[in-house]
Amino acid sequence: MKKYTINVKNPQKNIYPAKTKLGGINLSGDRISFTNYFMEKNNQPFLGICGEFHFSRYHHTRWEDELIKMKMGGVNIIATYIFWNHHEEEQGIFLWTENRNVRKFVEICAKHELYVILRIGPFAHGEVRNGGLPDWLFGRPFDLRSNDIEYLGFVKNFYQEIGKQVNGLLFKDNGPIIGTQLENEYEHAGAPWEITAGTSNEWLPAGRDGDSHILTLKKLAIEANIKTPLYTCTGWGGASAPSDEVLPLWGGYAFWPWIFYGDVKEHPATPEFIYRDFHNNEKENYGFTPTYRAEDLPYACCEMGAGMTNFYQYRFTLPYESVDAMANVKLAGGCNFIGYYVFHGGSNPVGKYFLNENATPKISYDYQAPIGEFGQIRESYKRLKRLHYFLTTFEKEFSKSQTILPEMSDRIDPTDTESLRYAVRAHKDSGFLFINNYQDHVEMKYKQDISISIQLNHETINLPKSEGLSIAKNTSCVLPFNLIMDGTTLKYSTTQLITKIEHNGESYYFFFTPKGMKAEYCFRREAIQNIERNDGDVIWGDEVIIKLDPIVETHVSDITLHSGTNIHIVTLSDKQSLNFWRYTLDNQHQIVITDSTVLLKDNKLKLEYSNEQKKIELMFFPPLKKKLLYQGREIKKQENDGFFDEYYISTNTNKLEIDIKKVGHSKAKIDFSPEFFNSVKEPLLNIDYIGDIGYAFIDGKLIHDNFSNNEVWQLGLKQYQQELIEKGMYLYVSPLKEGSYVKSDSPMAARTEINHNTSEIKSIKATAICEIELEIE
Repeated sequence: MKKYTINVKNPQKNIYPAKTKLGGINLSGDRISFTNYFMEKNNQPFLGICGEFHFSRYHHTRWEDELIKMKMGGVNIIATYIFWNHHEEEQGIFLWTENRNVRKFVEICAKHELYVILRIGPFAHGEVRNGGLPDWLFGRPFDLRSNDIEYLGFVKNFYQEIGKQVNGLLFKDNGPIIGTQLENEYEHAGAPWEITAGTSNEWLPAGRDGDSHILTLKKLAIEANIKTPLYTCTGWGGASAPSDEVLPLWGGYAFWPWIFYGDVKEHPATPEFIYRDFHNNEKENYGFTPTYRAEDLPYACCEMGAGMTNFYQYRFTLPYESVDAMANVKLAGGCNFIGYYVFHGGSNPVGKYFLNENATPKISYDYQAPIGEFGQIRESYKRLKRLHYFLTTFEKEFSKSQTILPEMSDRIDPTDTESLRYAVRAHKDSGFLFINNYQDHVEMKYKQDISISIQLNHETINLPKSEGLSIAKNTSCVLPFNLIMDGTTLKYSTTQLITKIEHNGESYYFFFTPKGMKAEYCFRREAIQNIERNDGDVIWGDEVIIKLDPIVETHVSDITLHSGTNIHIVTLSDKQSLNFWRYTLDNQHQIVITDSTVLLKDNKLKLEYSNEQKKIELMFFPPLKKKLLYQGREIKKQENDGFFDEYYISTNTNKLEIDIKKVGHSKAKIDFSPEFFNSVKEPLLNIDYIGDIGYAFIDGKLIHDNFSNNEVWQLGLKQYQQELIEKGMYLYVSPLKEGSYVKSDSPMAARTEINHNTSEIKSIKATAICEIELEIE
């Protein structure tokens, strides 16, 4: 057995009010403030889970359901860019309607109790044309991204327009807008200039006026009545972020397409998945170079890579395990405010005069995000959801805990597949053990027969106590130790905590078993009177150990304490945990396990599912007190003796038919009947092809494009329904050309050279996201 140790000697984080001018109070007396370690809501720790979703890249009729999906996934803050050129493409003509209606978007966030951070630029990047700056700024007699008075005059007009749109929706007015990001990567990064007036081979400047420019932008925002408790700037790469006035935000990406526009041939293994202590004045950390003392401000993130878009020179398939592994590492390192870029994909709007930049697809901005460009739920969403539920349930305890690293663990080389990567966050004698067995661009190994000794002030916890611990490759997890549970102490478990709910005055704790592990619980004995379980073994000694049978999917252990209190431990499989949903309806906390997507909207339960799915299974706890109705008819509960109440719904969804006419190998014409769009929420074309770029047109107008990465190209059709019925669609796949580079399937390789011209549409298949509505009465 390979043994590891970590010294956790009574850690107590030094927490004090942040040395910054941030914070605010609203009309109802609610307060947002900041310590040096975390954000506070009404003087209590608030763990921000921020997901990026660009309203102008999505159809406005679908915003609400997509925001509900984000909330159901545990997100509590929505970050969104206001891209200047999406609103003032023509000088002096501002567009704030339909997909550009920021006010409507923020109002929907308010309806669903989601906070908002507006990223107002003026420069944004975001893989949008000119970094978001309008074309008409090109060539003017002043420097962009500077304190030049003429440039600032245009910025002032833009900010004033934003201020009008969000008037009354700011936190100070009881609205949801709590934050404003100024600029982006100022004095660190620019973007290509792409103009309609001719051919340009220029880049927008990165900026020149340092902190003075950021402070000027903040002044202009306040003058425009964009007054928020939180102002932020991106801090990486030496970007300007005056920390007494703004909170510098950080992030990290495991896939770097921009490096392939030089002579780089192979993507390196990045240092993103090595545990570090980011909130420590004595540490120097990769990707974190603050100009302030690290412990004086919270380590907060706005751009943890929840995905990445394919660039022309670098195509890849994002491993979804990378997303929650990134979150795991940032949280272990002292992050109490996590932000994902992007959490929800989208599509670039077609301007009156322009399309988007050349390095990335003109239209598609799917980003391989947790929620896709057309509302598709990805595995990364499900993996993050269970982590977010844990964080929001236990935010007060977790936020105060301190990062502890094993000696020299932050010096592990990214290509090291042998060393165990682990860390602790602890407060006094309790906390959480983090383990990460994922690394980008490296094939990790299944770790077996290991043990970890957590050396506390008055005891040492050996985890596990007897058999060795194992963890599957590409798996990350968070394991509790000395967790106080209603009067008893869980010394450790080899399961990850998801959430806790109350039912009939008793506590139910939900855990899942990470891939590769065997579920085991170790309790202090003195408070426990009796344990009943549906399987597994209980070993009584100085401590009480519960070992669960790995074959059984759902384990329930009922624990009676000497005090008379009953607590219940529900242990789920890894697969069940991915289908675990939590919501509150009529003041009742509810758990449901289903592989459908759950939306709670206007006190009704909606389920999204694939049209290829013949049956929906729902497993509820607590038991529903009312009838479950579908199309006015009661759904009968299945007879079983299990912990969950089970229901089944037959979907009876028809196969979608389309008329396909292939023209040669690389072109196709597709016609749609009106019936094709009936009874489906989002019809999808699934196009399997060989080639360089896939293009979709309606009557000569480009509606979508796809840089081939050897995955099926998926295209949502609902927003084009009437045009498709009237005119149909045609597809074209451009050929791979000699000397061009397209990434292979493997996430480990960088690019594969193709030495012959080829393009072929192999198959076209229609599927759909469908939806049913359930009533509970």
